[in-house]
Amino acid sequence: MFASVPILAYGFQPYNIEIIKIIVLTVLTMYSGFFAALIWNDITDSDIDTVVHPNRPIPSGKIHSKKFFGIALIFSALTFIFAFLISVWCLFLVMVAALFVAFHNKYLKRRVKFPAYSEIFGSFQWTVVAIFGFFAIWTALPQNSEIFFTIPFLGPISTSSTAIQQMFFLIIFSYFADNSHDIADGIHDAYADLKYGVRTYATTFGMKKAARISLIMFVISGFFGVFLFFQSILSPIFLVLFLLLFVYTLSFPLKILKFRKEEVEEQGIFVGRKLYDYFLFSFNLIFIDLLIQLLLFKS
Repeated sequence: MFASVPILAYGFQPYNIEIIKIIVLTVLTMYSGFFAALIWNDITDSDIDTVVHPNRPIPSGKIHSKKFFGIALIFSALTFIFAFLISVWCLFLVMVAALFVAFHNKYLKRRVKFPAYSEIFGSFQWTVVAIFGFFAIWTALPQNSEIFFTIPFLGPISTSSTAIQQMFFLIIFSYFADNSHDIADGIHDAYADLKYGVRTYATTFGMKKAARISLIMFVISGFFGVFLFFQSILSPIFLVLFLLLFVYTLSFPLKILKFRKEEVEEQGIFVGRKLYDYFLFSFNLIFIDLLIQLLLFKS
């Protein structure tokens, strides 16, 4: 999944050891960052998880929160190191993302009273995958392009309007696809979130309305997935596989609308998992399509 974005950003140019190194470092940065954010979320939400996810590491007693925090620090340090090895720009991006995740999870999502704040702003975390993958190519391999500039302390950046357009559609797709998953998951966590003051769509508008909003977000993500195909180097292979994945996944958020209120809460976590699989596997489809094209291009 993480390799798909820098490959999309780099396109069908000749590959050498330098570009392969950047792709590997991008994967390592995103992979370690993912685990750091995941563990940090488990630590900050341990009281909520005690109610709705008692089998997770901290509520179940499998690991102490202090030890878990130490592991999160290790993954965070690895994230910063790998990002720095790509470029100063990439280090700057992960530092900004880390600060947002830390403050959002620890303070903002329980204190900001804006309706559905937690899920509206929480999904911005996943847009970093799209942004980072493109910036890794634009900053680590600056080339002559229509857009070229240098920022003091951060270094050069080289891109094009076409590349920016590709990144834009991937960012929008990522936001809505992850948001549909977060909203469905939030239905299952609604009672605990309400108890601790977390503003989600379910705690703000109710479970049934949250299920409808999750469906709307999913459908919007589908449109932007198609737009990404038309505005990028992706081939019909991606489009066909993506549409099949979309149609298959669509049945789950539609099905939850038919359940009674008490059943919606139970089904939320299952539908959320299916929507999460759709989101993650869409990136895998990008990788598969680009790999096939690269093999054909090379032959």
